[in-house]
Amino acid sequence: MKLNGRKKDTVEQNNTEIILSDQELRKLQLNLLEMLIEVDRICRKYQIAYSLDGGSLLGAVRHGGFIPWDDDVDVIMRRKEYQRFYKACKRELDQKRFTLQEYRTDKNYRWGYAKLRRKGTEFVRLGQEHMQSTRGIFLDIFVVDNVPDGYILRRLHYMACYVIRKLLYSELGMKAASSGLKRKWFGCLYRVVPRDTIFSWRNRIAGRCNRKRTTLVSHMTYPYPHGKYGMPAECFDEMMDMQFEGYSFRVFKEYDNYLRELYGDYRKLPPKEERKAHLSVSKIQLLEPEDIFSKEELNRLGYYVREENK
Repeated sequence: MKLNGRKKDTVEQNNTEIILSDQELRKLQLNLLEMLIEVDRICRKYQIAYSLDGGSLLGAVRHGGFIPWDDDVDVIMRRKEYQRFYKACKRELDQKRFTLQEYRTDKNYRWGYAKLRRKGTEFVRLGQEHMQSTRGIFLDIFVVDNVPDGYILRRLHYMACYVIRKLLYSELGMKAASSGLKRKWFGCLYRVVPRDTIFSWRNRIAGRCNRKRTTLVSHMTYPYPHGKYGMPAECFDEMMDMQFEGYSFRVFKEYDNYLRELYGDYRKLPPKEERKAHLSVSKIQLLEPEDIFSKEELNRLGYYVREENK
């Protein structure tokens, strides 16, 4: 697949998955790195505690940067830290390049976590072509809230999160669910329960849970694997710097505990057949890395500008 154009590369097929070459995947990673640098800049300026999360944290620890086949970036912070970040972005975020997307900034956005989007790009997930929210290459910003202690309250909280998650998913589910009956059910939920009502419920539950410290925390609208109710709250107490693609970003000081909870033996590489990007995409438009970084920096990052793009 050939990508054309100096400033941007555009690939589009009609509801067909696009498979990125290694060069194209690296280009995507460098677009994502620019956004991560911006998040870190704001957080450091306003002393907002955050950590790399998920595959990005694993990549920093195990690879010193992106997992070679990874196609996204995740950061995570507590609710109080995110509220400070949200306010800081209003006056500090480079609005010419980025936009902070969440339910308060995009009336069509229905995910329970925020995204930093890169303007001048496009990224459409396969099966989500009908959704009306703002598109673009994105960095996920997960926000955690306290999980109630106690057998009964913890399970009630888990169920409440499940219901909220499915209600938010309904716009996608009415098109993407595996059966006609499920699609009709999600369509009914989408029409009956207003989006703002769902977020109001989410915020009320989070507010109650965050009144006192608990053993676990979780991002309410994105489930942890293996039926976990959350992650150890102590992991969020202290952060440290760690190298990622030659830049210094913040990570949990207890990253080993966090990653073992999340992945088990995270040092072991997955089988070769599982080493592939996990975001299915039907349309992608990227900035050229040489429009983001200097040639010297691109050489250090292992990206070499092709002759036709010079």
